[in-house]
Amino acid sequence: MSEDDATPLEALLTRVRNHDAAAVAEVFALYRARLRRMVRLRLDRRLQGRVDPSDVLQEAYLDVAARAAEYADKPEMPFFLWLRMITGQRLLEIHRRHLQTKMRAANQEVSLYEGALPQADSMSLAAQLLGRLTTASAAAMRAELQIQLQQVLNAMDPIDREVLALRHFEELSNNDIATVLQLSKAAASNRYIRALKRLKTDLARIPGFFD
Repeated sequence: MSEDDATPLEALLTRVRNHDAAAVAEVFALYRARLRRMVRLRLDRRLQGRVDPSDVLQEAYLDVAARAAEYADKPEMPFFLWLRMITGQRLLEIHRRHLQTKMRAANQEVSLYEGALPQADSMSLAAQLLGRLTTASAAAMRAELQIQLQQVLNAMDPIDREVLALRHFEELSNNDIATVLQLSKAAASNRYIRALKRLKTDLARIPGFFD
């Protein structure tokens, strides 16, 4: 593909690989909404009201800018996944800073590419799924359904829950999910199919959920 044939994003990514700092800022701005959605899913509920996702992204951008040359010299993954990884690492550091804890990986983090990131928050996932899948309007009914949905999500294998979060809320492709979770493409696809089937089965058992 010639430079003239490249899409605007492809042209920007070429500039990133050529150590163009301005291009890094432009690409980060293009992906800001997706990164913000990731932060909102993974921000510890205890920090809501104390930490704004925009502040997380501002700190993450400083990390990205400082390490852009590192990526340019050794681009081992798509640039968006690298941005997501750096942003997730910054979010994890903010969790530790504010909560003054090491947050054991066994129950609060999930192993991802080159390290661990906070798991997708089941309460956030439940709220978003509830909005997409039901028409419940009464506050009491909605609160009860959300509690039951959280229980369903918490009972899932953490990796299966991550696959659903990555696919439906972070809008990653199957190939990207395989990279992020260090799975084969077939394993990532099978995980998704299994998780979606179980979710639908469990939700169908909740009276009134699909009404």
